[in-house]
Amino acid sequence: MTINKEELKIYLQPTYFMDYDTPEVAKFAKERCKDSDNDQQKAIKLYYAVRDEIRYDPYDFKHDKENFRASTTLKKMSGYCVSKAVLLAAVTRSQGIYTRLGFADVKNHLSTSRLRTLMKTDVFMYHGYVEFLLNGKWVKATPAFNLTLCTNFNVKPLEFDGINDSLFHEFDTKGNRHMQYLKDHGHFSDLPFDEIFEACLPVYPHFFEALSGVNSSIKVREGMASQLGDFHKEAAEENN
Repeated sequence: MTINKEELKIYLQPTYFMDYDTPEVAKFAKERCKDSDNDQQKAIKLYYAVRDEIRYDPYDFKHDKENFRASTTLKKMSGYCVSKAVLLAAVTRSQGIYTRLGFADVKNHLSTSRLRTLMKTDVFMYHGYVEFLLNGKWVKATPAFNLTLCTNFNVKPLEFDGINDSLFHEFDTKGNRHMQYLKDHGHFSDLPFDEIFEACLPVYPHFFEALSGVNSSIKVREGMASQLGDFHKEAAEENN
């Protein structure tokens, strides 16, 4: 792959959402990357840091730009797959790694009865992942599902070696379907916030109505579980 650094600059810049120019995001990236000798090692360490230190919470899919900033996700230490992808892109960019966002519609069997009831479907639109430019090649990785959550669902966590794409496991540890990719929306230099919600709001009206009602009546504190539900607890109760 021929690398034109001038054209790729856009994949290194901080943005409103990928705000790695904030002290907390820069500190997180620097601390997790200490003792790393190259971009591949840094990408791997940051992938696992975001995958496992940031709790996956599908009930945090709020129609609120502030909620998708890397610094916001880091303060809460939790977020939806899109939020986690934005955070991972931010911290890798801060380390000089060309990074872009990718989105795909997926049939997600890693769900709970409560979430399916609220969403009225097991198809998740605009599931977020990232692409790193490593050793002259774009490599995909999905940091959404943390180790504890995967254990609760009897699913092997996605591993990342900086060489091969790490997108999804087709089956769980019991041989059941885990996730199927239905449609890829391509890659983006920044979060296409309006595009995502223009597509999702009409598809999940019950979910967003429930979320809007909770957020208008309850002040959600940093670090606390979503008031709409505790996805990790639901997963543990249904699968163990």
